[in-house]
Amino acid sequence: MAKGQFIAIEGGEGSGKSTQAKLLAEALKARGLDVDLTREPGGTPGAEAIRGLLLHPPGEGWGAEAEALLFAAARADHVARRIKPALEAGRWVVCDRFVDSSRAYQGGAGGVGDETVRALHEIGSGGLRPDVTLLIAVDPTVASRRIAQRDGNAADAIGGRGQLYHAAVARAFKEMAEAEPHRFVLVDGNGPPEAVQARLIGALTPMLEQDR
Repeated sequence: MAKGQFIAIEGGEGSGKSTQAKLLAEALKARGLDVDLTREPGGTPGAEAIRGLLLHPPGEGWGAEAEALLFAAARADHVARRIKPALEAGRWVVCDRFVDSSRAYQGGAGGVGDETVRALHEIGSGGLRPDVTLLIAVDPTVASRRIAQRDGNAADAIGGRGQLYHAAVARAFKEMAEAEPHRFVLVDGNGPPEAVQARLIGALTPMLEQDR
């Protein structure tokens, strides 16, 4: 049985990636593919429990190092119990965030460092990487409007961080995409969801044609 394909959708707050992940999974299923839509942090009972700790932390919250460790632990369980079994069964996995989010948020904006995040990923998840990472980029004003519509005054512990933090996240994503063009595809996330979805499908055309 052929190994499945692993697609990660990345982007900063307000990029629309969660909406696009759902639409992409539906589009791939419509093409007759067996698709597993999942998310990070989360995707398994254990990882979802850690998600609650990360997004709604106790007390004063986590430092950047503790946060990186928690993300790595959630991802290790997610990879072992859901992602790898799905890929080995020949399924396509669409994941709303993966290790590149940890590299951008904790490694870049949080100051933990890219090498440290990658080392944790090697230990916990065997260094698994997506076959393709679709990085959705949007204008900051568009992102701010979407965040306000989505969260109002109820942003989670990470999404609610300041503008400088999220600007650093965007820079880290951009640097990764430039350094790894063989894996990243930059997608314009501005405009209505249907238009963005068409761009994502277009970016996956080579992979889809190869699977025929």
